[in-house]
Amino acid sequence: MSETHDKAHAGRMPALFLAHGSPFLLDDRAWVAELRAWAQAMPRPKAILMLSAHWVDAPATVGATETVPLVYDFYNFPEKYYRVTYPAPGAPALARRVRELLGRVGPVAEDPRRGLDHGAYVPLVCMYPDADIPVLQISLPTLSPAPLLEVGRALAPLRDEGVLLIGSGFLTHNLRAADWRGDAVAQPWATEFDAWCAEVLGRRDVDALLDYRRRAPGVKMALPTHEHFVPVVAALGASIDVSEAAAFPITGLTYGSFTKRSVQFG
Repeated sequence: MSETHDKAHAGRMPALFLAHGSPFLLDDRAWVAELRAWAQAMPRPKAILMLSAHWVDAPATVGATETVPLVYDFYNFPEKYYRVTYPAPGAPALARRVRELLGRVGPVAEDPRRGLDHGAYVPLVCMYPDADIPVLQISLPTLSPAPLLEVGRALAPLRDEGVLLIGSGFLTHNLRAADWRGDAVAQPWATEFDAWCAEVLGRRDVDALLDYRRRAPGVKMALPTHEHFVPVVAALGASIDVSEAAAFPITGLTYGSFTKRSVQFG
């Protein structure tokens, strides 16, 4: 991609991968402030498209296009977390565009009653607390990296239409290895996996990322399951056809085994 072409698309929205945390994130003032500052540093989006680790459903499924109740997809938490609201406007026009774009790579379904899950609304409460930007969530149709790269690639035109594409998950996600103390020491496998991710994403090494299950150090401990990692592949897919750097607006490890590393393409 030429420099001239990049300048012609100066209004392009970034594509993001963010670590969303549990509902407890909303009580972490430092993390909330980091997410808020990140949002303020970006252009204001016309709409937001979320792909969260907490909705894996084939084929790709479009969620509610009007404001519906949130999905409180967690259990035995204090009552206050079930009272959090995020009444963002629906995004029916974006839903039509998503169906058009994704329809070129595979079937698209609809679930009009499916509200935002905590992988979507928790970070948005931090980033855009006024809930005044239309939000649409779609499912991850697979956990296989290569098809998800193509999903992101298919959605990439939305970036030039003012839409902020967000993949939400955790680059490491091992609940059994979590240490919930605030001063927990990071596990070596978590720091090694995080460093590998930083290197691979920093150089936009698509081949390595698609082969992460074989190449990444500590992957079996970092990811007993893979739904939290693969949204980053979709985010990279939305950036794959343009020449732009990867940045890490938020880094660090929390709870001993979770990396907060978040990625901005563009």
